[in-house]
Amino acid sequence: MPLKPERQPMPVQDPGVRARNFDEVALGYSPEQAQAEASRCIQCKKPTCRMGCPVEVEIPQFIKHLRDGDLPNAVKALKSKNNLPAICGRVCPQETQCEAQCILAKKGTSVAIGRLERFVADWEGSQGITVPELLPATGRKVAIVGSGPAGLTAAADLARLGHSVTIFEALHVPGGVLSYGIPPFRLPRDVTRSEIDYVRSLGVEIQTNWIVGKTIDVEEMFSEGFEAVFLGTGAGLPQFMGVPGENLNGVFSANEFLVRVNLMKAYLFPEYDTPVKIGKRVAVIGAGNVAMDAARVSLRLGAEQVTIVYRRSEAEIPARHEELVNAREEGVAFKLLTAPTRVLGNEKGWVVGLECQGMDLGEPDASGRRRPVPKPGSEFVLDTDSVIVAIGTSPNPLIPQSTKGLKTGKHGTIVADESTGATSMEGVWAGGDAVTGAATVISAMGAGKRAAAAIHEYLISRTPAKLGLLR
Repeated sequence: MPLKPERQPMPVQDPGVRARNFDEVALGYSPEQAQAEASRCIQCKKPTCRMGCPVEVEIPQFIKHLRDGDLPNAVKALKSKNNLPAICGRVCPQETQCEAQCILAKKGTSVAIGRLERFVADWEGSQGITVPELLPATGRKVAIVGSGPAGLTAAADLARLGHSVTIFEALHVPGGVLSYGIPPFRLPRDVTRSEIDYVRSLGVEIQTNWIVGKTIDVEEMFSEGFEAVFLGTGAGLPQFMGVPGENLNGVFSANEFLVRVNLMKAYLFPEYDTPVKIGKRVAVIGAGNVAMDAARVSLRLGAEQVTIVYRRSEAEIPARHEELVNAREEGVAFKLLTAPTRVLGNEKGWVVGLECQGMDLGEPDASGRRRPVPKPGSEFVLDTDSVIVAIGTSPNPLIPQSTKGLKTGKHGTIVADESTGATSMEGVWAGGDAVTGAATVISAMGAGKRAAAAIHEYLISRTPAKLGLLR
């Protein structure tokens, strides 16, 4: 079989320009580029790409329609399984999932599935979102706790199946990590709002400023008439390094930093009165996607020098390769095989430096990555006046602590069945980061989809026989 042409490159902003604005970095395919890329798909009889997708998107079908210029049916095929395609096309790690399974990747480069997904979703957005036909109303009420990717996906699927769905969101803006965690240069706010509006158009009600565990608890939801509850509360509790000086002024958790910038619009200061006092020299601890986001946001807020400090080598960096490349192009520096040991401060309690130690890689740890071990005599001080800690998060303990009978596991995660999301409580399901710990948007969506199917079966088993046709 002759090799297909190389994939179409994604047009992007110039690094020197984009490093100082919050506009989207990737500019998207033109119609001609999208069709040329879609033509690279060989339409396998056994599409392995689909098996790599946590939400089982009909990948060959939507790409074929796109190739043939039939965009309405491309949208229909894409959204038959994915309720948030414009988001997934931007932030889903396709390179390790569907694209990794593409047959073309064995001898060349895979089809750019994510970029085509984005193109189709954006085309629909430009034409006006079409609401699919919903199944007849079942009269069954479902409560969704959290409006992140897991909650939105579960809500949309259940609404399409005819159930009455209400999402309870703690913050004043829905979207969870999509709104407060991912910067607009990766995921524009209007894209997130459009996807949430689509979920609303299915009949889903979203109640903001509801802190489940305080405003209302899970048990009370059942007394209010809800027959099933899905917990998609994410993992927003930041972890810290546990080193001296971590409480100094100028030390942020990445969560706090990104919430201030994204949700509270600190990047528009002084138009919005939510300033972030970021220094001229910023150290970001960690090398995941959140760390890359924090580093790149710091540049855009005016930092002159931003350094990623990571205790392993480049081969172990967990961030998407695309984000690593973008960060480097924009001027972010990297101190690899380096671990912080102390945050240094002045007499007024402000950060003035970061004491570090070089590391070597030893034997693999439980994650399969080689464990970093201190390198004697390698201590040094990194000049910095701001430190952002991005080394991971865990679920907020509020709901587990306020809900009797809800079993939890390591680091406060909710114990739930992997295939259905069922928890230890009758009528309660959970999924996403609240169950797995911090993971990807698409894995949370997959969990929401599996839980929605299980909740539907549960509700229908309690529905009069006349509605049995919904099975």
